[in-house]
Amino acid sequence: MLLAGNVDREVEISGWVRTKRGNKQVNFIALNDGSTIHSIQVVADMALFPEELMRRVTTGAAVRVKGLLTASAGSGQTCEIQARELEVLGESDPEKFPIQPKKHSLEFLREVAHLRFRTNIFGAVFRIRHAMAFAIHQYFNEHGFFYLHTPLITASDCEGAGEMFRVTTLDPQNPPLDENGAVDYKQDFFGKATSLTVSGQLEGELGAMALGKIYTFGPTFRAENSNTTRHLSEFWMIEPEMAFYDLKDNMDLAEDFLKYLIRYALEHCMDDLKFLSARLQEEEKDKKEEERSMELIEKLNFVLSNPFERLTYTEAVEILKNSKPNKNNKFQYPVTGWGVDLQSEHERYLVEKHFKRPVILTGYPKEIKAFYMKQNPDGKTVAAMDILFPQIGEIVGGSQREEEYDKLVARMKEMDVPVGGMSWYLDTRRFGSAVHSGFGLGFERLLLFVTGMGNIRDVIPFPRTPKNAEF
Repeated sequence: MLLAGNVDREVEISGWVRTKRGNKQVNFIALNDGSTIHSIQVVADMALFPEELMRRVTTGAAVRVKGLLTASAGSGQTCEIQARELEVLGESDPEKFPIQPKKHSLEFLREVAHLRFRTNIFGAVFRIRHAMAFAIHQYFNEHGFFYLHTPLITASDCEGAGEMFRVTTLDPQNPPLDENGAVDYKQDFFGKATSLTVSGQLEGELGAMALGKIYTFGPTFRAENSNTTRHLSEFWMIEPEMAFYDLKDNMDLAEDFLKYLIRYALEHCMDDLKFLSARLQEEEKDKKEEERSMELIEKLNFVLSNPFERLTYTEAVEILKNSKPNKNNKFQYPVTGWGVDLQSEHERYLVEKHFKRPVILTGYPKEIKAFYMKQNPDGKTVAAMDILFPQIGEIVGGSQREEEYDKLVARMKEMDVPVGGMSWYLDTRRFGSAVHSGFGLGFERLLLFVTGMGNIRDVIPFPRTPKNAEF
């Protein structure tokens, strides 16, 4: 899109018509090419253009304009184009165009996903999504990481949850059976049962134990029948894995990484952030002050300007147990004592009310964490870390990985993780094992925080959720 200030020159621009108004003497066309939140005003002198042509310039139409860029005397823009040539590239029926110049619900816009990109709100969201993806690659490249492509099709379940999408070429109506009457996956395409991955972490560890520092950034899949505003069936994950990093190194990296991304957004996406901030404030204007979200740009600076508070899960439970909301039964999930799985309301209390800064929790009970996490000497906890942000709760989860072969095997057996099919993973503990760590950042969770959007379906172009695979 053209930059304000570079006036009194001939320009050419192609874009889509947002609105058109005017009279028999002059028409004013708001044109947007998608590169910025700001549309450019095109002034069309009706003496220069046939009426038949101008009737085809309607909301949603694609047009090309040539003319003189001049300073604008009107309010709302600093410059405009005095049109000398105008061509309609693609017509649009204004009566049937789904997106009219009025407020539409986000739920409705998801139903017209092929056109919602043209709205101001989703243009802003997806420009920020691009900027954050670019910043992620830039950060890791600057810090000596190698980008590793881990498989989308896997025979292992990293999380142990079992909620995975099956990948098969077997006939669903008449699959081959073995002698026990079970589906014979030996006759399947890969010769075994396979699924879409829930994480690239395990394969990422293999890369880190040879290349030093790697990161993955790709789609992951969960067959969880959840319809909340925080869950998707297909989403993107960033998962760095680092050899020779202990838990403290892991926390230092994650904090620096998150601050880098937020700083990048503030430096490169301010126009879109201002628009999204104003939208959020308008949405919440009727709420009580204590119920309103923190102003978006203030919230991003809140993360940048504060060192992350670091404490153990045990310390956090004591704080929560003795807090006013817990004592007054204000928490939906009361904190009764050590061993409880902390909920979003607990995490937000620690960040927003108690410490008033982002928080990193460590030393979780091993019973509520994954098998691959380093076991602490106390025999009760693991070297896990979760990073908690305002309004969103957990945004990063990670740990120092268990590098001792015997301890890892024992833990896998305790949690019924099949050891036999994981020899490739265990071999990294048999041949040159070393301290190593990593974490996972859900890309859409990050985007929820940066954009201030309330539903994770609105920060991914084509959301995949239970009973929804449109477009």
